[in-house]
Amino acid sequence: MNLEKILPEDGPPIDEVSKYIKKYKNELIVIKYGGNIFIDRNIFDNFILDISILNKLGLSIVIVHGGGPRIKRELDRSNIKTKFIKGLRVTDEKIINIVESVLIDFNDDIVNSLKEEGTGAISINTKKNNIIEVVPVSEELGFVGTPNKINIDIIKSIIEKNCIPIISPLGLGENNQPYNINGDTAAGAIAKSLKSRRLLLMTNVEGVLSKNKKIIEEISSSEVSEMINNNTITEGMIPKINTCLDAVDNGVTAVGIIDGRKKHSILFELFSDKGSGTLIRK
Repeated sequence: MNLEKILPEDGPPIDEVSKYIKKYKNELIVIKYGGNIFIDRNIFDNFILDISILNKLGLSIVIVHGGGPRIKRELDRSNIKTKFIKGLRVTDEKIINIVESVLIDFNDDIVNSLKEEGTGAISINTKKNNIIEVVPVSEELGFVGTPNKINIDIIKSIIEKNCIPIISPLGLGENNQPYNINGDTAAGAIAKSLKSRRLLLMTNVEGVLSKNKKIIEEISSSEVSEMINNNTITEGMIPKINTCLDAVDNGVTAVGIIDGRKKHSILFELFSDKGSGTLIRK
């Protein structure tokens, strides 16, 4: 394999890459892409390039995407006001139809962009290849679900074709009713079902920060729990961290919270000694 041809010049050093390719050769890596910053097309294009590179290097990748900012934009256009309970959008029938349509559009965008890079990708959503069965989170949230069962056979059959499954955070409940799922929750549930080697959550922060705002490169789940207890980790980061803790407690070897704003952050996280965020292990 000619690594020089595949890897970008501003990516991780080739000697480090060759060492790590062996490590991930027969492993599964789940990557969650989403969040406010990721509406930026340059960041999106860089993400597509990195995923395409991983595929050319022979790694088995599963992508789960979010879409909150796109959903908000569409709801604003339709002049629909929504409220949130503990960070989850209250979703009625009108809103779930918009959410489903926005997420499937974004899903198609990722699939088509990867195909333009010469990388095979296949959509997984509530209209095509649905793999997630859900139960409602609560009555007051409406059509917001939590994964109950994941059909990993569909994911594995796509990977066997050397294609990348691109999964929307949507699932079906009773009577084939679509439900919205928090993107991190969906990614965590899929990573657990697959017992993946890595779950990478791309965010718009550097990673987990200490009390004096320094990035922590690696941390155990008990140390992270302590940081929640003493209020070092607060607010919006808590649900993300809980997803990480749940994943490492249930068969995922390690979870990385990485800064998606940085160029080639996925490549640096997987293929360099330094990484590009915080790695959480059991």
